Amino acid sequence: MTNIHEQLKTLLDQQKADYRIIEHEAEGRTELISQIRGNKVEQAIKSMVLQIRITRKDNRYVLANIPGDCRVDLNAIKEYFKADSVGFAQKEKVEALTNCVIGSIPPFTFNEQLGLIADPRIKENDEVVFNAGSLEKSIFMKTDDYFRIANPQIVSIATK
Repeated sequence: MTNIHEQLKTLLDQQKADYRIIEHEAEGRTELISQIRGNKVEQAIKSMVLQIRITRKDNRYVLANIPGDCRVDLNAIKEYFKADSVGFAQKEKVEALTNCVIGSIPPFTFNEQLGLIADPRIKENDEVVFNAGSLEKSIFMKTDDYFRIANPQIVSIATK
């Protein structure tokens, strides 16, 4: 597997992002890792790979990013893409597209077969935090830098 953590650090350094890395015990669940890191849950970015069936023959995958205190609204994604259906991608497909284990996926894509969308509520915090390609490492960074560098499609996909 490609070392996504190193790839991410290289990207952030090249783009002159304002960020810091912390190391912690292995954890991928948002509520628990937020307690360990000492951040507000809403500052965390939850990243999940979704399979979008536009038609029976046209399948796409997107990395959907929402605030840590929200759930993903699959119907909103279905409507946005005018898709037949939307669901969570299979574990094997997630790991193949992200080169990460579930729970360690950062809100960036390094795979042209994986689209990137983010909910605008993420912008409600000046700083965001996320697992950085590792269950033991997280990155805190300025929200503006995240959106500038990741450049996701901004779509309302979060619900409380």
